[in-house]
Amino acid sequence: MPELPEVEIARRNLVHWLDGRRVVRAEADDSRVFRGARREDFASLKGRLVSLERRGKYLLFTFEGGRGLMAHLGMTGRFVRRPEGASVPYSRARFHLDSGDVIHFADSRLFGRMEPCAASRLYALDAVKELGRDPLADGLTAAQLQEAVGPSKQELKVALMDQGRVTGLGNIHAAEALYRAGLHPSRKPGSLTPEEWLRLAEAIHASITFGLEEQQGEEPAYLEDGAENRFLVYGRAGTACARCGTTVQSFPQGGRTTHCCPQCQPKHPGRKPPDGRRKTSARRR
Repeated sequence: MPELPEVEIARRNLVHWLDGRRVVRAEADDSRVFRGARREDFASLKGRLVSLERRGKYLLFTFEGGRGLMAHLGMTGRFVRRPEGASVPYSRARFHLDSGDVIHFADSRLFGRMEPCAASRLYALDAVKELGRDPLADGLTAAQLQEAVGPSKQELKVALMDQGRVTGLGNIHAAEALYRAGLHPSRKPGSLTPEEWLRLAEAIHASITFGLEEQQGEEPAYLEDGAENRFLVYGRAGTACARCGTTVQSFPQGGRTTHCCPQCQPKHPGRKPPDGRRKTSARRR
């Protein structure tokens, strides 16, 4: 599932592609990408892009004439730019530009979502108004993180993935941030000390920064089939931890697979992780 860095790079690419251009025609296929919305309203999205903002994993387009669009990439959705006439597998919706290029929304598994509406209603949509604090757009301090996540009775990683508390984090970057901070995913938020909240806030920003750097480019290969796994802990179950050599573990948590190092991320707060865990900006190469 795309997370904050992937969606932010998609936003930046779209802003670049649409800068100075006009949408001369918008068209969409009949698919469940538009569940709960009308394809006919998508066809009204013409003219110049006024703004494109991101809230968590949602993209919010505003076009001339007060027309808006909310888009979510889902599991396999992506925006790609191609010359007019080029074939794009699984293209579900398209913006035809005055430059002759076409921006396609391609989604093989149809988990993505588009909802055209008046631009003035974008932030009033249920999916958007219920989102919590966005670490990149709003900033996220240790105090703000503790206020958002601290009251939760869920396990720490599950609480971090609650989009109503902190929006944009998913299975990958929640796991990566906890590893960087030296915190076990199963800890209860109420057990964290002020110093641990500070480490976690810094680690969240470090993981997002890493994701943004890895995702640069129009069509980055970010852990696609055959791509190198450049994460610190995610997807590394059964291999040696890069810091301490302990075997990385995985276990089910909140319906997802969690990865952690039992040595660097002690489950019991009294046990200190190795000194290396404080290097939150370290990157595996």
